[in-house]
Amino acid sequence: MMRKVVFIDVVHDVLREKLEEHQYTCVDATGFNADFIRQEIKNAFGIVIRSRFTLDESFLKHAEDLKFIARSGSGTENVDLIYCKHKGIHVFSSPEGNRNAVAEHALGFVLSLLNNIQRSHEEIKRGFWNRKTNTGKELYACTVGIIGCGNNGMAFAQKMRDLGASVLVYDKYKTIEEPGIIQVSLDGMYGEVDILSFHVPQNEETIGMGDYMFFSRFNKPLIVLNICRGKVIETRGLVQAMKEKKVLKAALDVIEYETKSFERFFENALPEDFVFLKSNPNVILTPHIAGWTTQSYYELSNVLAQKIIKVFNRS
Repeated sequence: MMRKVVFIDVVHDVLREKLEEHQYTCVDATGFNADFIRQEIKNAFGIVIRSRFTLDESFLKHAEDLKFIARSGSGTENVDLIYCKHKGIHVFSSPEGNRNAVAEHALGFVLSLLNNIQRSHEEIKRGFWNRKTNTGKELYACTVGIIGCGNNGMAFAQKMRDLGASVLVYDKYKTIEEPGIIQVSLDGMYGEVDILSFHVPQNEETIGMGDYMFFSRFNKPLIVLNICRGKVIETRGLVQAMKEKKVLKAALDVIEYETKSFERFFENALPEDFVFLKSNPNVILTPHIAGWTTQSYYELSNVLAQKIIKVFNRS
């Protein structure tokens, strides 16, 4: 039986190369529209995707022979997992491939905000040399709280621990046993945390989790990081918390308004809350690149190849 794999999104060539070594037939459909792809997947054994389309039941029902979906990246919110489970379709993702990239990006956020690197850089460009107001704080004096301790959350937790910070983690579904990293309930974070970082998937439980009421529960003014999914933090609530100094600084690699074609977002009038963040010297924004490095681009596909071959080429 021909094992045809349809590539809907561009990924590193290592995935195609390794699949072809195991007698898969790889089809490049990255330049075609949804109607063409629906026809192409009718006899597909596998689909490779990033975020170009939502693979819901109405799309997947055309793939009658489908055995797997390989999603390059950590999230699977654009895949109908219930339908796949019902049909016995394996869904692979590759959070192991960019865990270090995400953790290093988060580390960069923390160091920049603690030491006012971006803010003082912008001040100097405007002709201001302010040393006292840009006094920094060292990591060993901080408690870092991490919500979600999967691949990315754990990688960040380990880096924070190794640099001397106290590290608390909350994960509803995992037991964490790692030296120097303490698992707590959410209540256990409220009294201690200086830096709060989100590393959870986007689902019904986590959408809007970081709202005004949530930030208000913390005893200390916070530095907030979001490096998972934009909708996990409610922008309006974050902005209100910043205005009331419940959150002092924030670094966001993802934002609530993000879409598949986010570049066009700037062609329209920007939401007032986003304008506040964009113009705030204590906020860093990056365009969803935390897990996007030369090394992770390779590893995301390499991990997928290993998982697919392990399941379907056991002999």
